[in-house]
Amino acid sequence: MRYLNSVSGTQSDAAPVSGGGLSQNGKFSYGYASSPGKRSSMEDFFEARIDCVDEEIVGLFGVFDGHGGARAAEYVKQNLFSNLIRHPKFLSDTKSAIADTYNHTDSEFLKSENNQNHDAGSTASTAVLVGDRLLVANVGDSRAVVCKGGKAIAVSRDHKPDQTDERQRIEEAGGFVMWAGTWRVGGVLAVSRAFGDRLLKQFVVVDPEIWEEVIDSSLEFLILASDGLWDVVTNEEAVAMIQSMEDPEQAARRLLQEACHRGSADNITCIVVQFSAGENNTTVEHR
Repeated sequence: MRYLNSVSGTQSDAAPVSGGGLSQNGKFSYGYASSPGKRSSMEDFFEARIDCVDEEIVGLFGVFDGHGGARAAEYVKQNLFSNLIRHPKFLSDTKSAIADTYNHTDSEFLKSENNQNHDAGSTASTAVLVGDRLLVANVGDSRAVVCKGGKAIAVSRDHKPDQTDERQRIEEAGGFVMWAGTWRVGGVLAVSRAFGDRLLKQFVVVDPEIWEEVIDSSLEFLILASDGLWDVVTNEEAVAMIQSMEDPEQAARRLLQEACHRGSADNITCIVVQFSAGENNTTVEHR
């Protein structure tokens, strides 16, 4: 396993951060932009990482939106992908490896939280590029959207407590959903799946929904973003806004700026991954 490059983080001041990179084989490039927005605290974390696992170039991208503090989001950012690439089935059965790793990382976080008086949790919207495959996994209401054949397609589902199947699952487990400004699990939490949330874990599961696609010429780019973007920008608007942009970092910054312009009240984090058949490139660019 050879580590190639990685960018991850959050920031506490009001200045946005952005950057990007290119895979060693030239098949994909990425850009990110993140800002606290109007909030005084920052609970969004992200990771954009390229690794080499058994001589296979892999891309690992994630947006983690914390609630009840930043601890859960920071923990997931620091551990999820490292745990995933160590999974014995990472290359042979990537989908099951992702599901296992979500649950394992959550269990380890909950063990580390035993002495905490407060209950922290985090969404996760992640994308894994292995060979010619793209796998997107999601818990919570951060979202993944692809541009395929020129059209915006949501490849994750926002996990909200009032969805029929989610509400049924929660109630069958002995929980309840009630209105408190929005629909909430136990009148407390506005998402129905998440990392952490120890006190609600019986109802707020971390089982990801996973979408898998072969990367071909029709797949143009992927957007991963926290709800700070999606609260004010639709899937179709986001795709149209950056469709003609060649630099994924500029595209991510454009999305962030538009969310701010539209008055998003939340932290905002965006990652854009562009796919290209490209010619092989033996270097990794990183800004």
